[in-house]
Amino acid sequence: MSDPNDLKSLLDEVWRHLIRGVADSRSPARYPTFITVSPDNKPEARTVVLRGASRSSGDLEVHTDIATSKVAALQYAPTAAFHIWIPRADLQIRLTASVKILTGIDVEPQWDRIPVGSRVSYGTLPEPGTPIPDVYAYEKLGDRARFAVLKCSLLEMDLVHLGTRHRRAAFVCYDDWAGTWLAP
Repeated sequence: MSDPNDLKSLLDEVWRHLIRGVADSRSPARYPTFITVSPDNKPEARTVVLRGASRSSGDLEVHTDIATSKVAALQYAPTAAFHIWIPRADLQIRLTASVKILTGIDVEPQWDRIPVGSRVSYGTLPEPGTPIPDVYAYEKLGDRARFAVLKCSLLEMDLVHLGTRHRRAAFVCYDDWAGTWLAP
């Protein structure tokens, strides 16, 4: 971080980590924890793969099977949170986003970029979360109709830098990400 006491520097560093997470499979930002609330009001957290990050639009992108519980949760409450820990930077990143579930023709460009061998992640039978009689009583088929993109439009960021003296900042989209310091 160029200046850990400057809000703009902190925001710039977070975006560097997010963009790197899309490109670098070794980056901790590649595999954030994604949190939703189920239709029966239970929190659900799972690891996802960050597939897109755009600072100009304030969006993150995650791919999923349309039959997963995260999609049901997002249909119930179309908001989610991300949690990312960057160990080398001593930085905790918490993000809140509104989420749109995109399917069909809207996701053709993303589907076309998925390697054929990875497409089996979309179309598990029986559907994800279904009880099965033994550990391998399922098939992974690669069904284009089950592929969805979660377009996550960032609303808020809560950032904590653990240094000699901790620093915490909040950023919100409605003030053009100006940021404010918070007590850690």
